[in-house]
Amino acid sequence: MIDVDGYRLNVGIVLLNAHGQVFWARRVQRDGWQFPQGGMNSDETPDEAMYRELEEETGLRGDQVEILGSTHGWLRYRLPRRYVRRGQRPTCIGQKQVWFLLRMLGDDAAFRLDSHATPEFDVWRWVDFWYPAEHVVDFKREVYRRALRYFAPLVEAACSIEIGMPGTGDGGRATA
Repeated sequence: MIDVDGYRLNVGIVLLNAHGQVFWARRVQRDGWQFPQGGMNSDETPDEAMYRELEEETGLRGDQVEILGSTHGWLRYRLPRRYVRRGQRPTCIGQKQVWFLLRMLGDDAAFRLDSHATPEFDVWRWVDFWYPAEHVVDFKREVYRRALRYFAPLVEAACSIEIGMPGTGDGGRATA
């Protein structure tokens, strides 16, 4: 679903473990790593799209996670010109996303990257909370930073840890 401004409606998922680390996955047959995310269908709410994307991309069901929060309003990014498909109508110039912070309730054995007919990811790992903001593809970095800054206080409360903010001298690493 693409809005009148050319942005595809989308959800993003920051999946957290008990240690304050986040799920980070590599796109199938590509070098790019990212959080789970995906487009919304015209008949879906953001919550419904998030649960669908979570199951399609990680194999996790709704009862295996807890929602800790979501962003208010949309976070947007524009695609670089080389990725804009001008021949398609309507033309998609970027994505606007509602981001969700989820805590995983089970153990790592619950992940099933191949649970969908066309898997999105082929490898995954847990990384420090701020790591994705510096390692995602350039054009998504500001959206990732904004979502992580928004969720940082929720992560600190949920995991009883302090996570530093990037640029504060602590490297943004989780500490116990």
